[in-house]
Amino acid sequence: QIQLVESGGALVQPGGSLRLSCKRSGNLFSIISMGWYRQAPGKERELVATIISDDSTNYADSVKGRFTISRDNAKNTVYLQMNSLKHEDTAVYLCNAVQSTAYGPPSVYWGQGTQVTVSS
Repeated sequence: QIQLVESGGALVQPGGSLRLSCKRSGNLFSIISMGWYRQAPGKERELVATIISDDSTNYADSVKGRFTISRDNAKNTVYLQMNSLKHEDTAVYLCNAVQSTAYGPPSVYWGQGTQVTVSS
């Protein structure tokens, strides 16, 4: 089992910046990837960014050049630096972990989410 706790969400003006953190704990072996997703009211959950074991990253087109995912293994924390925020970035941001298992498909874990609101 992996536990994920997000923090850093806030109300911010358009053009502003935020850094989200995802602290992970529990059985941290064999994690394939960590990622950030978001879900706005009335919309489906969507991928924002992922980082895998070799530090390769992947971003949604809508956030490329504005958001950066990173991790600090010593702190067991994954970050999402968000710059040049737009109204459409408003959503609950959720941390995700995918862990390989000895048998069967990978296990997927989610945090509770942190609210990001971009508004003037």
